[in-house]
Amino acid sequence: MSLAAYCVICCRRIRTLTPPPKSTTYWRDISDGSLFLTYEVLALKKSLTLDTQVVEKEKMKSYIYVHTVSLDKRENYDTFSTVDVEDHECAVWLLLRKSQSGDRAARLQAVQEMSETHHWQDYQYRIIAQACDLRTLIGLARSKESDLRFFLPPPPLPSLKEDSSIEEELRQLLASLPQTELDECIQYFTSLALSESSQSLAAQKGGLWCFGGNGLPYAESFGEVPSATVEMFCLEALVKHSEIPTHCDKIEANGGLQLLQRLYQLHKDCPKIQRNIMRIIGNMALNEHLHSTIVRSGWVSILAEAVKSHRIMEASHAARTLANLDRETMQEKYQDGVYVLHPQYRTSQPIKADVLFIHGLMGAAFKTWRQQDSEQVLTEKILEDEASYTTCWPKTWLARDCPALRIISVEYDTSLSDWRTRCPMERKSIAFRSNELLRKLRAAGVGDRPVIWVSHSMGGLLVKKMLLEASKKPEMSTVINNTRGIIFYSVPHHGSHLAEYSVNIRYLLFPSLEVKELSKDSPALKTLQDDFLEFAKDKNFQVLNFVETLPTYIGSMIKLHVVPVESADLGIGDLIPVDVDHLNICKPKKKDAFLYQRTLQFICETLAKDLEN
Repeated sequence: MSLAAYCVICCRRIRTLTPPPKSTTYWRDISDGSLFLTYEVLALKKSLTLDTQVVEKEKMKSYIYVHTVSLDKRENYDTFSTVDVEDHECAVWLLLRKSQSGDRAARLQAVQEMSETHHWQDYQYRIIAQACDLRTLIGLARSKESDLRFFLPPPPLPSLKEDSSIEEELRQLLASLPQTELDECIQYFTSLALSESSQSLAAQKGGLWCFGGNGLPYAESFGEVPSATVEMFCLEALVKHSEIPTHCDKIEANGGLQLLQRLYQLHKDCPKIQRNIMRIIGNMALNEHLHSTIVRSGWVSILAEAVKSHRIMEASHAARTLANLDRETMQEKYQDGVYVLHPQYRTSQPIKADVLFIHGLMGAAFKTWRQQDSEQVLTEKILEDEASYTTCWPKTWLARDCPALRIISVEYDTSLSDWRTRCPMERKSIAFRSNELLRKLRAAGVGDRPVIWVSHSMGGLLVKKMLLEASKKPEMSTVINNTRGIIFYSVPHHGSHLAEYSVNIRYLLFPSLEVKELSKDSPALKTLQDDFLEFAKDKNFQVLNFVETLPTYIGSMIKLHVVPVESADLGIGDLIPVDVDHLNICKPKKKDAFLYQRTLQFICETLAKDLEN
């Protein structure tokens, strides 16, 4: 290809004043305004031959800011007669400058304009990525329409130490954290992770191996523990440690952000590992002094991609972390187990009320609220079309029908049997869990606007206990005053057959504390019911009760009616029997099914005045 090239250096001062008469500009006078130098290669057909593909692809431009003095210090006021910058290129720099304005409204508008821009060239997105500040980058990550080219790839990760592995470095990170004055469950998870890691390392290296000078050998004959299992043990422990602010500082100081990023990239095919890593980063993001380190380590680009995922759990974990990083538009902080299903991005839609979803025994923040399973539904179809099947109807259906709602789902650990508990030392009563959840929800701003509680099974007992506890604390008074309604899906207000059945076959099930508290003769359950009815007498909130009519299979051997009609009768509000089992009472078959439509009707009618204002 034959090209003639020459260089034209064009200088332009961006300003709004009326330009004075033209005059000659000297280099020594370039000392004012926001200046940049533009280097352009202009194509000609004669004179010089260049063998390059760069010129053919696009006119590459690089910019240099010149820091200058203010106008009032200039002796001579000159302008530049040559301008060779296209309008849309000026916009890049103007938006960058606007995004760093002292005016918050101007900054937010600049981020919104950037996110809505889709006609720029690659290098223009890269200019923003390299020149924007932390606040702008997080804002772009939390903007639904943002192009992923705004986010630079994470910086190269440091090499692993010689003769080391990710598993061993993960163990060393865990061992470096304080091990005293810890919750029993943190001690349990840490001990389990370190012992399993040691066993696995002994198998990998051969012979005996000791860690921490404690002289506990692990023989190769024990066999090798799968690496992913060991890593999961370590991550479970790190999740618990990351709930302690001082431990977050240690994780960051010991290279935890980079190590977790390496593990995240390595296990792209293991959502459970990735979710636990997201939980750790989300917990660390609760500490504002760590925000700059989290951003510099490259996590924002990973989060920006994850929040756009079609997998609801992946997107929700990323959305929680980004919300905790976004101090420009967020006052609330979302602690571990509190997930915003809507809105997950910055929005201009005013949020007028909250709807909270509290799962029950053996439930979860997402799977409890999925659409009722169908034998005809395949995973591939679920991923392709959430209009025909949703893995979380509050996020997919309710958010579209009521966009002015903030929809939150919470998660906490429960178990049917002490055999299956994740932490043998964790025997949390309904009273303990309710205080823990209430504290987390208040930190998320629950109580600042009208609230509707939606609960399934044991989750309804937690809601009742939370409201009773909030009524005793002046600082929680807004939670009570703003509660507009409660929906109970098969809540055992008067006890469950599950508790009776498990006690009778204790040798098979060994009921957990949660199950024991559901027994009909439980003093705590009766007290809770009596206290709540007394509390609700003079309160102006609405109540809707659903109850199953079909038995539920628990495993392959047990079939029972978990919550009978008489137990689901709170004594307040409508009681509606539905021909489903206990698991499906909160899982509508489809969007136009009675379960969902009646739920939607209750929410809309109860919040009618609040949504109109």
